Amino acid sequence: MKALRCPVVELRQYTLHSGQRDVLLDLFDREFVESQEAVGATVLGQFRDLDDPDRFVWLRGFEDMTRRAEALESFYGGLVWKAHREVANATMIDSDDVLLLRPASAHGGFPVPEGARPAPGEPASSPPSLVLATIWYGHGVFDAPFVEFFEQRVRPVLAETGCEPLAYLQSEHAPNTFPALPVRTGEEAFVWFARFTGERSVDDHQNRLQHSERWREEVLPTLSQRWARAPQHLRLAPTERSVLR
Repeated sequence: MKALRCPVVELRQYTLHSGQRDVLLDLFDREFVESQEAVGATVLGQFRDLDDPDRFVWLRGFEDMTRRAEALESFYGGLVWKAHREVANATMIDSDDVLLLRPASAHGGFPVPEGARPAPGEPASSPPSLVLATIWYGHGVFDAPFVEFFEQRVRPVLAETGCEPLAYLQSEHAPNTFPALPVRTGEEAFVWFARFTGERSVDDHQNRLQHSERWREEVLPTLSQRWARAPQHLRLAPTERSVLR
């Protein structure tokens, strides 16, 4: 699997007004994908949160922080956003829950998608799937030894239980180069993503992990010492136009 560009990634979680998620998703998939990529952003994925009907989650990537500033300035100052921002903003209660991330290692970035994204209104060529995003919040920096621990100790156990991480990223602490869009600061996050065929396969993985002796004895003790609070799990259903699906 090819390694992806996007050394900078935003994980964006929006809280929406009740019943407005499909309004925003339809608008987003129709108007906000190609228009962002035309100015230098990469729309990695857009999702329905299966556990919260009023949450929209999406991922956006950039070549670096300077290019991020240029791309966001061009998009939010451009004609497409100006034409549709009132409708988009009317769906939202909060759009400031944003983690700024970078690949945790040379192998941690998202893979290059295979196949073209379907045009608006066209069905996806690939079957539907479910993306599980797991967010670990740390007491301190997830340093190189921790990344090595993840790659050499955590990933094999995840694979044994039916889960192969697609990408794994950690907090990017570079100054926010586009202050008009806030990001969360003062946190250490390690986020990994995996793709499943559906809810049943996620449940099967989590059940097998819970009963894994290696997980309980070799992995979890080290992990639990690093966690500042309970992990967050996002079960995400990709839209038809999400490249992660």
